[in-house]
Amino acid sequence: MVRPADRRRCRASGQAAVVAVAVLLAAACSADPAPSADPSASARVSAARLSSALPDDPVRMVLPATGAETRWTQGLDVFVRQEARTTATKCARDHGTALPEQAPLTFIRYYELPDLAFVARHGLSESAAVPAAAAGPATSGTANTGTAVPGGNGAMSGVGATAGSAGTAGTAGTAVVRRCLADGTAAASKLRDSYAALQGRWFDTLVSLRRDPAVLRALRTLPGCLAGHGIRVRDENGFFALADTQEQTVAPDRLPVVERALGSTYAECMRPVEAVREPARLRLRARFLADHATEVRSLRDTLVPSLHRAAEKNGLRLAFPAP
Repeated sequence: MVRPADRRRCRASGQAAVVAVAVLLAAACSADPAPSADPSASARVSAARLSSALPDDPVRMVLPATGAETRWTQGLDVFVRQEARTTATKCARDHGTALPEQAPLTFIRYYELPDLAFVARHGLSESAAVPAAAAGPATSGTANTGTAVPGGNGAMSGVGATAGSAGTAGTAGTAVVRRCLADGTAAASKLRDSYAALQGRWFDTLVSLRRDPAVLRALRTLPGCLAGHGIRVRDENGFFALADTQEQTVAPDRLPVVERALGSTYAECMRPVEAVREPARLRLRARFLADHATEVRSLRDTLVPSLHRAAEKNGLRLAFPAP
């Protein structure tokens, strides 16, 4: 299961990077227990599945305006990171060495655009398992836990066994690994660079909604709704801080039940907020598309063909989490 630290929010910065792992600093007023849930009902919920259906417009995958659209964004992000890992692994195999062990990839939510239907069904963190590449890295897997760092590196334990643990052989093996990881990063960048700058500007644009009077009024309803479920916190960040505590301290066999109970409560209480924010984001996107018409036209012409070429070349699969 994805741990709470893997939740994402859009980052308001001038960097080209699109998102960052959320750092939830606000504390709850009180730490009431998580809402109770019926384990048998929780157990009846099937696992999240995968979809291969692309959006009718790639804009919805790169510049999401709704929670449901972020499922495509998550799949795109994973695909690009798989491109990095697969390219690096092929390079290492060609040179008779191995890559460092890396945590399995995972779909990571964008809580700046919460997918309430998904959260209500599967909880705050659980998602579908990332499919393995057909010729993918031996060190990556399909478990639903992982890192939010694209192409992130683990320990160098995989190198010594193949490339030698000392002397010239070990040094040469390490150099090969560095070169192969760089090749993987370059392959991923070739895909990502076609949309990353535009996507970064879009997420920066969304930050303006945090100050929108209608959104602020809607958010003021959240503490009262949560209190009706036995969760007394100041705001959304307080809820996530409390949820993190609950998820990290609950007995492992109770975690799925707590996750889904918290997710159901969050989804219910955030619906009035999203009823205001979602139309506002759609209006913002319409203006954004008009303001960046040339870049958007290029995105529509080139993104999907480039993804299909990468998938065919490296045995990858475009896949997206689905309820």
